[in-house]
Amino acid sequence: MLPSGAWGKRKPRGRRLGWVRSDARGAMWARQEGLHHPHPHTVVRCPSSSSSVSCSGDSEEEDMGLLEVSVSDIKPPAPELGPMPDGLSPQQVVRRHILGSIVQSEGSYVESLKRVLQDYRNPLMEMEPKALSARKCQAVFFRVKEILHCHSMFQIALSSRVAEWDATEKIGDLFVASFSKSMVLDVYSDYVNNFTNAMSIIKKACLTKPAFLEFLKRRQVCSPDRVTLYGLMVKPIQRFPQFILLLQDMLKNTPRGHPDRLSLQLALTELETLAEKLNEQKRLADQVAEIQQLTKSVSDRSSLSKLLTSGQRQLLLCETLTETVYGDRGQLIKSKERRVFLLNDMLVCANINFKGQLEISSLVPLGPKYVVKWNTALPQVQVVEVGQEGGSYDKDNVLIQHAGAKKASAAGQAQNKVCFGPPRLFQELQDLQKDLAVVEQITLLISTLHGTYQNLNMTVAQDWCLALQRLMRVKEEEIHSANKCRLRLLLPGKPDNRSGRPISFMVVFITPNPLSKISWVNRLHLAKIGLREENQPGWLCPDEDKKSKAPFWCPILACCIPAFSSRGLSLQLGALVHSPVSCPLLGFSAVSTSLPQGYLWVGGGQEGSGGQVEIFSLNRPSPRTVKSFPLAAPVLCMEYIPEPEEEESRDGDESHTAADPSAAAHPTICLGLQDGSILVYGSVDTGTQCLATCRSPGLQPVLCLRHSPFHLFAGLQDGTLAAYPRTSGGMPWDLESPPLCLTVGPGPVRTLLSLEDAVWASCGPRVTVLDATSLQTQQSFEAHQDEAVSVTHMVKAGSGVWMAFSAGSSIRLFHTETLEHLQEINIATRTTFLLPGQKQLCVTSLLICQGLLWVGTDQGVIVLLPVPRLEGIPKITGKGMVSLNGHCGPVAFLAVATSILAPDILRSDQEEAEGPRPEEDKPDGQAPEPVPVPSSPVARELTRKKGILLQYRLRSTAHLPGPLLSVREPAPADSSALEHSEEDGSIYEMADDPDVWVRSRPCARDAHRKEICSVAIISGGQGYRNFGSAPGGSGRPAPCGETDSTLLIWQVPLTL
Repeated sequence: MLPSGAWGKRKPRGRRLGWVRSDARGAMWARQEGLHHPHPHTVVRCPSSSSSVSCSGDSEEEDMGLLEVSVSDIKPPAPELGPMPDGLSPQQVVRRHILGSIVQSEGSYVESLKRVLQDYRNPLMEMEPKALSARKCQAVFFRVKEILHCHSMFQIALSSRVAEWDATEKIGDLFVASFSKSMVLDVYSDYVNNFTNAMSIIKKACLTKPAFLEFLKRRQVCSPDRVTLYGLMVKPIQRFPQFILLLQDMLKNTPRGHPDRLSLQLALTELETLAEKLNEQKRLADQVAEIQQLTKSVSDRSSLSKLLTSGQRQLLLCETLTETVYGDRGQLIKSKERRVFLLNDMLVCANINFKGQLEISSLVPLGPKYVVKWNTALPQVQVVEVGQEGGSYDKDNVLIQHAGAKKASAAGQAQNKVCFGPPRLFQELQDLQKDLAVVEQITLLISTLHGTYQNLNMTVAQDWCLALQRLMRVKEEEIHSANKCRLRLLLPGKPDNRSGRPISFMVVFITPNPLSKISWVNRLHLAKIGLREENQPGWLCPDEDKKSKAPFWCPILACCIPAFSSRGLSLQLGALVHSPVSCPLLGFSAVSTSLPQGYLWVGGGQEGSGGQVEIFSLNRPSPRTVKSFPLAAPVLCMEYIPEPEEEESRDGDESHTAADPSAAAHPTICLGLQDGSILVYGSVDTGTQCLATCRSPGLQPVLCLRHSPFHLFAGLQDGTLAAYPRTSGGMPWDLESPPLCLTVGPGPVRTLLSLEDAVWASCGPRVTVLDATSLQTQQSFEAHQDEAVSVTHMVKAGSGVWMAFSAGSSIRLFHTETLEHLQEINIATRTTFLLPGQKQLCVTSLLICQGLLWVGTDQGVIVLLPVPRLEGIPKITGKGMVSLNGHCGPVAFLAVATSILAPDILRSDQEEAEGPRPEEDKPDGQAPEPVPVPSSPVARELTRKKGILLQYRLRSTAHLPGPLLSVREPAPADSSALEHSEEDGSIYEMADDPDVWVRSRPCARDAHRKEICSVAIISGGQGYRNFGSAPGGSGRPAPCGETDSTLLIWQVPLTL
């Protein structure tokens, strides 16, 4: 029974929450949902247009815009699978088990929602005296009833499907029908947006009302699983990710051609889209709540308060970090947790001020209040790594003080030596470097000796050098390990009173893990780039108010560079590929902020004349040309072919590869030219050695190149598809023998797409699907109804392929398995506000990367559309965004550059104890690339036992003071290891796993490490244009002319 009050007053008027359906309409709706209507008097409820709840004012249900209906009495039949029939395939058995998991998971979820209402909301509403007012109860449990009713009806439909499972084996369409409604998004959006507010009310009530706190404790103790109210109320936020995992498992075990397969893919798309929207709304709600908490801790009259309340601030990152203060000798003086806020243009650090009972944090997360410690403008913040202080600021004109430490003495300031971070590690490394230089000089002197001496020979001297190199490597490892979680920021302070010189102060934070530090360094770097004029703003959302900010994950324009160094020639862009080559010299922060490591190969040329290739290095803060070479004809297409994976290489001649390791296939870059040439270059370095060359059949221009595990495909001007088979050995493709030629159609083969088991080739408006192995034509379909239109671009995502055409502004989506046309999007509608009066628009390039579909147009405008990332159908549901940075002419191409951040950065302590992969000692005394090592002596001892072990012991010097100068650690005193009687050389021992001896080759234990991709998007076209600046405005001067071939490079925030 509802208590007297507002709820009670509504009963005489007969108004109840939800839709009120007639029995006939309810039964009809149930049949449409694919379920029998077991309860003819059941009515469902849905939200009205109201999507927020407030705890202020006297309004209660009026603010919710809902009517009540009592559906909690619905007791749907428990879904049960019948006995398993005989003769099921293994996949059918797995599908039955997954269906059982879905049923069990949904039942548990519905029971949790009922517990929230029956164990918490209803008793609180009926309690006298009130532990929580009715108004606050409505706010805390806002939309829980609606969510319960949505899933109660889904459970009824699920029961029907379970009963029919062995006859139909279909579940995907039920998910689509149940969760594609706007009702579900509205209800869950309201719940997610209100979640932070609900937790805040509960927290405040716990602190101020002992009866309420006691009620929560009692309920938790009485519950069978001891789950708290917070644990129950967070389940709706976690529900859709759980659904997605279950449907992914179901899809993996659903063969092609199964009637449920397309429905499952569509269901996965609907749930992923729903989860993404809820995640974004939750992120925005949390961001608003954090900024509000921060604003409350600042004086209303302060400048920071005005900045925070202006509505122009966006919270990019917020985390609790540990600030540490070190003494002059490197000892830790104190450490304290701080809340650090990275806004789009400032950095704020606050003390966390816990007040009240900490015991309630076990019942509901205790949101802290803050006291601002300092804030500074973002452009003045610098990240300083251990041992890299020299290059980041002007030592002569800047004094450094440590935040929280006592002011340095006058002598200390004069010497400008304040020790931060690991104690004297950098100084110790420098000492070792000096000692190594001395020992190398001694080695040279020993080499001039004429006599032979037992304790003084070249073997001993060389062992000294190797031992010092090992000690240097250990020291570098310690510095590198310290950098993994140590975030050191140099911040501006007030000028020195006496000298007037600026004083900067250093703040050292310890992040929870290496991922956190990478995230901070990356976001700080991109936030600074985001403050440049061309990124203010860089993207606009069409048909929305101008106040809306681009999301935090938006790509940021990092640089604009000319595509060719020879400005005098009017070279047209043809193609671009990225060759990922990691640079071992980059430090921790450089890896976190740099563009994807490797080289950009840009090809082009002049019509009827020669071609040119320009190679850019991305291993520096800004791309720079490292090589340029001419070709006989313009480059029309390029294809990067990575080193074949182990599974593929096993199919080849293993004995040949094993006998001659140099014959193994390395990454290559293939170029297709206008004169019919196909050139193959090695991509490991910039030596640009042409490994092979051939001519296409009939010397036809090569319009497109694609590779599969078995063939290199070339699409030619005359409608022929040439297939060059893969070979074993140093040359990946057989270019000497005539290729297998297939006639695709009468017109040019404009684009190719290589899928797992098929190759798609376009000719005119038709697309031909070929088997990837046998190259037999499987089927052909018409992608466009106009015979004069050609398919020009195809990109795959999930289970769909997006296509662009030679005319028109539309792009179309086709299913990879059924070839069904699923969606069509008109790009022109997204750009009308940017190009008023522009009627004709054509799509000239397509790219899909990390859940974003990039569309380039002939007007130089680039459109960004969100697409699902998972195995579902990549339907476009959002409006997307339009870049205000583009080209003066058509976008010739869109390409992606990706590289994997070194997995050593992310090594856990357990993995570090297993040991790093050893590397050969580098020549000329250069220390190898440092690898992180654990700080504990035992773990470090385990680490050092792996790899090359080189030892030389002098029995006659064992009694002398000082550490044993050897590459190998000294054996324990009780060891029974044999002494070497002769001082005649060194002993080499191999590691357990021979695989780890091959440089840059991953071993088995690296497979499970999480990889982080650094991603950049490159567009090529004529000139650079900012569509947001007025003509003749005072913008930044363009680095290139309007007709010069230009590259725009966008950096994508790291996805952690």
